[in-house]
Amino acid sequence: MKTELEPQDIEAIAQRVAEILRPMLARNNRPADDTIFDVQGLAAYLRVDESWVYKQVSLKAIPHFKAGKYTRFKKSAIDRWSEERTIRPIPLLNRLKTG
Repeated sequence: MKTELEPQDIEAIAQRVAEILRPMLARNNRPADDTIFDVQGLAAYLRVDESWVYKQVSLKAIPHFKAGKYTRFKKSAIDRWSEERTIRPIPLLNRLKTG
């Protein structure tokens, strides 16, 4: 069985596929942000106290590296770390079912 599509239908399908794939392709082609923070810069970026940053480093709870005696942070690693710890809201319907 062979089905023929009109040119405008093919174009609509192609547009929809491109729309779905665009965010995925943009993520993969985005250049990594190679900004390097010191403790003060990271504290400002995260809007926390410097003492909090030092505590996280001592606990090895935050991604960092040493440049000699200096502690440094890659923005891309911090952004991934932050995203992994983001708490997503529970949809209202799920809350109603469990409540």
